[in-house]
Amino acid sequence: MRAAYRIVAILITVAVALQVASIALAGFTVAKDADDGTTIGADYSNFGQSYHSMAGMVIALLALILLIVSFLTDVPRGRMLAGIVVGLVAVQFVLAVAAFGLPALGILHGLNGLAIAGVASTAAGRAVTKPAQANV
Repeated sequence: MRAAYRIVAILITVAVALQVASIALAGFTVAKDADDGTTIGADYSNFGQSYHSMAGMVIALLALILLIVSFLTDVPRGRMLAGIVVGLVAVQFVLAVAAFGLPALGILHGLNGLAIAGVASTAAGRAVTKPAQANV
């Protein structure tokens, strides 16, 4: 189960990196489309924005899976780290919703996403297979 825990934690880390890339793509696409004369309004969307929203749901699901798996393995502080990931993901959704009303909260949304990746990466590192113990 250590391997499952590690894989899920790595998937969360990679998914957050893809989130960062997708929102950068979205921003540059908006800028290009605006320069090209596209009207940017409430009904405007692009691939980066769509992917960013959809992948957020995948990260939430992976976080819950990590929490469940954490109870089935002996990763040091595995449950605590998985719980922190779940908590940070919950905060991420609140920040995302709130940032539409107060865009400055988008800064915290971005930083919190990096925190999710950092904690998930730490969790993955803790799940490295224990070295074999020599019989003494």
